[in-house]
Amino acid sequence: MPKIRIKLNSADIEMLNAVCDAIKGFAKSAGVTISGPVPLPTKKLKVTTRKSPCGDGTATFDRFEMRIHKRLIEFPTNEKILHSIMKMRIPKNVNIKIEMKD
Repeated sequence: MPKIRIKLNSADIEMLNAVCDAIKGFAKSAGVTISGPVPLPTKKLKVTTRKSPCGDGTATFDRFEMRIHKRLIEFPTNEKILHSIMKMRIPKNVNIKIEMKD
């Protein structure tokens, strides 16, 4: 039986969890069991810059970090859930990828 695999990623963890909860709600209302959301490894993007605008002076640095959180959800093929997910309003900072697996 084919399965639907949904991959979600975002830098904002609250928005990501809200979208995952909405998808879980659609599946629960349709009576379909889902596996997930499975947390995948978080990617950490780090940038180190000098505090001084000219580059001279004390050797002090600013360290910035951005974390990309990822989730994976799988469930059996169901048109009702898929239509609900496609009609759902997803925030701009949440990326979603839907695949069909055999």
